[in-house]
Amino acid sequence: MPSQSVSSSLTADVVVLGAGAAGLMCAATAGYQGARVLVIDHAKKPAGKVLMSGGGRCNFTNLNTTPAHYLSRNPHFCKSALKRYTPQDFVELVERHGVEYVEKNPGQLFCAESSKEIQRVLLTELEWSGAQLHLRTQLEAVQPRADGVLLHTSLGQIDAGALVIATGGLSIPTMGATGIGYTLARQFGLEVLPTRAGLVPLTLHPEHKHLFAPLSGLSCPVAIHAGGHTFTDDLLLTHRGLSGPAVLQVSNFWQEGQEVSINWLPDLCVSTALRQERQQAAKAGLAAWLGRHLPKRLAATLYEEITLHHDPLPARLADLSNERIDQLANHLQNWVFKPAGSEGYRTAEVTLGGVATEQISSQNFAVQGLEAVRFIGEVLDVTGQLGGFNFQWAWASAVACGRSF
Repeated sequence: MPSQSVSSSLTADVVVLGAGAAGLMCAATAGYQGARVLVIDHAKKPAGKVLMSGGGRCNFTNLNTTPAHYLSRNPHFCKSALKRYTPQDFVELVERHGVEYVEKNPGQLFCAESSKEIQRVLLTELEWSGAQLHLRTQLEAVQPRADGVLLHTSLGQIDAGALVIATGGLSIPTMGATGIGYTLARQFGLEVLPTRAGLVPLTLHPEHKHLFAPLSGLSCPVAIHAGGHTFTDDLLLTHRGLSGPAVLQVSNFWQEGQEVSINWLPDLCVSTALRQERQQAAKAGLAAWLGRHLPKRLAATLYEEITLHHDPLPARLADLSNERIDQLANHLQNWVFKPAGSEGYRTAEVTLGGVATEQISSQNFAVQGLEAVRFIGEVLDVTGQLGGFNFQWAWASAVACGRSF
C-alpha cells in the first residue's frame, strides 16, 4: 500500500519520479537489487493510464516487438533495452501473478478481464521489492550533488543517490500528465525535441465533417497513407473526424498541413472490379455496387460525395467509359483530404518527441556526465506504434535502468 508517512528529511538510494508503468516497474526492479527506493507522484492513484488503456483491458505488450516499431531521431537507442527485456519476459511475469490474457490481433496481448490486473502486478511487485510509494507528493526542486541529488518535495527534503525521471509525456492531462520531465531535462542541459500528440484521432474541416458526422460510430477496414507510411486496419468515423487503429497509427507520421489518402476498398482493384461488373451486370448502377462492398450508409455517403464533386454519373455501369471507371477507382482508392488537425493531447495515447537520447546511456539510462540522473519510458524521444509497443518500451527501459542499481 502507498506510504502515507511524512518526514522533514528522508534518504533513499533511488527516488523514482512517476508512478506510472515505467516508474513502478523500475522501482520494483531496483528494490529487488537491494536498493532503498522511494516512488513519488503528484497523482491520487498509481498507474492511472494503465487502468484506462486498451479500453480498460490494457494491451500490455506485443509479442512481435522489434526496434522497427519505434519512432525516434536516434533509432538505434531502443535496441539494447528491448533485447534485454523481451515481451516474453513480461508475459512470464503476469503469468506468475495469475493474470489471464488474450491475443486479439496477432501479437497484441490484453488482459482477459481488466487492466486492474496489470496495476495489481505492478503494486504487488513494488511491495515485495520493499520500495515505498508516496502519492499526492509534489516535487519542488532538484539539486544535483557530487554523491547524488537533493530533492525538495512536499514530503520534505529527500537525499537520494539517484533520481529516475519516469514522468511520461503530455498525453491525457486529465490523468495528471505534465511537462515536468521536460523541464527537468532542460535544467540538466539536455535537448528536448519538439513534442506533439501521437496515436491520436484526426479532425475534419467543416465540409467533410458535415459529410461524415452522421455516420459516427461506423467502422470499416481501410488502407490509410500519410507521411510516407501506409497502414491497413479499421477506421472509425466519429462526430469530430476519424479514429480507429488505422488512423491512430498513421497519426504518428502525419504532420500538420499534410494531406492524408484513404483507400476505402483496400481488398479490391476497383477499376478491374467495375469493368467486370459492367460486363456481367450492365444495368447495375455504381450506388448498388458500392453498397455491396462497403457499409451501406458509408456507400451512400461516398456516392453522394462523388456526385457532388464530379460530373453527373450515368444510371448504368454500361454507360461508364474506361476512363470514367479509372477516375472513380482513383477517387475511391486514393481519397485525398487535409485534416483540420488532431484531437491533441486530450485523447492522444502517446507523446511524440521528448528528451533527446543522444546524451542518455542506452545501458542504464543515465545522463552522460550526470550518473545520478536517469530518464526512462515515454518522457524520452522513443515512441511506439499502436499495439502494445509503448508498454513494452516502458517495461524494457525500466528494467534496464532498475537493474543497474
